[in-house]
Amino acid sequence: MPSKMALVDYKKCHPEKCDSGVCAAALACSHKLLKQEAPYEIPMTDPFLCRGCGDCVRACSLKAIDIVTM
Repeated sequence: MPSKMALVDYKKCHPEKCDSGVCAAALACSHKLLKQEAPYEIPMTDPFLCRGCGDCVRACSLKAIDIVTM
């Protein structure tokens, strides 16, 4: 059975455009699997843990995150 995961498009992701450089998508991750190490850094997700729920996709105003099937 294919699994889903969030994938960050690094060309579209610009944390400096988020409030105080804090990624809204990382804050919205209900499972706390999309992590931003520090403000203004691009968030990362662990493909083995991400559940593909889409919370981060809905929160990203830059449309820099997609859910993909692996």
